[in-house]
Amino acid sequence: MIEGTIHPDFWQVAKVLEQQLNRAPESGGAAVAVYHRGKRVVDIRGGNRDANGNAWTANTLSVSFSTTKGVVSTLLHRLVDRGLVDYDDLVSAYWPEFACNGKQDITVRHLLCHQAGLYDIRHLIDSAERMLDWQYMTENLAGATPEHRPGAMSAYHGLTYGWLIGEVIQRVTGASVSDLVQSEIAAPLKLDGLYIGLPDGELKRVATLVLPPDRLARIQKLRGPLKQLQKALDLVRFPVDAGRMAAALAPHGVENFDWSAPSTVQACIPAANGAFNARSLAKMYAVLAAGGELDGVRLLSEETLQRATEIQTRKLDKVVPFPMHWRLGYHRAATTRGTPPRGFGHFGFGGSGAWADPDQELAVALVLNSGLGTPFGDIRTAQIGGAALQCAKRR
Repeated sequence: MIEGTIHPDFWQVAKVLEQQLNRAPESGGAAVAVYHRGKRVVDIRGGNRDANGNAWTANTLSVSFSTTKGVVSTLLHRLVDRGLVDYDDLVSAYWPEFACNGKQDITVRHLLCHQAGLYDIRHLIDSAERMLDWQYMTENLAGATPEHRPGAMSAYHGLTYGWLIGEVIQRVTGASVSDLVQSEIAAPLKLDGLYIGLPDGELKRVATLVLPPDRLARIQKLRGPLKQLQKALDLVRFPVDAGRMAAALAPHGVENFDWSAPSTVQACIPAANGAFNARSLAKMYAVLAAGGELDGVRLLSEETLQRATEIQTRKLDKVVPFPMHWRLGYHRAATTRGTPPRGFGHFGFGGSGAWADPDQELAVALVLNSGLGTPFGDIRTAQIGGAALQCAKRR
């Protein structure tokens, strides 16, 4: 079932992926890539990319939901590196219309660590289809009122994060997030599968998502899977606030929203609709694991990378029932084999995820199209990461 290349020291990663594909009740597929000490040691795939049974190939892209946040956050850090943005600047310094209804003191840092209080998309828009309209979303967020005092707590901005960060990026540069991902990250690193807003010519590469009905809409039914994930990762079990979770993750009509549709994949939803392959995600994080530079290409300075990955809070998030240890746009890299102390990245709904561990010079990425799990990744993400971490430590 598994195709691709793998270093013998990392064979356990392939075994874990094969076991996952054999257990999956849906007819889905997946790809995994791992970099260690600056070299790609795993680039494998298996399963089906669509309901017709077409195999997942080296060229396949997959919509990766919140894994997208790690990419758009890295893009913002590039602007900080150039002195175009500062983390402690007011958002209104770049986006003047934002300074109303209690948002005048919100900083870029508040946005990056989910402390702006603007997570409630369910009451922000009347239909999930509105997410395809950038101007509509940013105008509504500019006029919104925070749910709590900015900076008082972290509450995961599951969908609104992308427009908040993205609008700052676009106001500063005058360019679109979609174009900047290509020019600032994909092109310098020679990545063939890193898109937020897919060009026409790449549509044929996208895997069809296999999502159980109402998975995103019925947030209140996620208590069981979330508690299983907490237990598997040996995390402290916190109660799930279904109402707040629905507010952050389930806009009206999301049960009928097609995340695989061309109109969705080609829109720019920087918190949720990135179309990636595993090797591109893994290489981006491999650069970060190496201190911001790899093979003569510098993505971030060491100083900016250190600021971006410093833990901002260890307090319980008010939407996510895990200790996320928010960095600036990234969270902890929990695995079934422990949590690397300096590891950081971002996981997504349905099981995708990518992260870096500077201590092991390790980067791991998983993309897939089957919709099991929770809005915050699932046990598959943690298992792949755990296998890769164990192999790296033994090497």
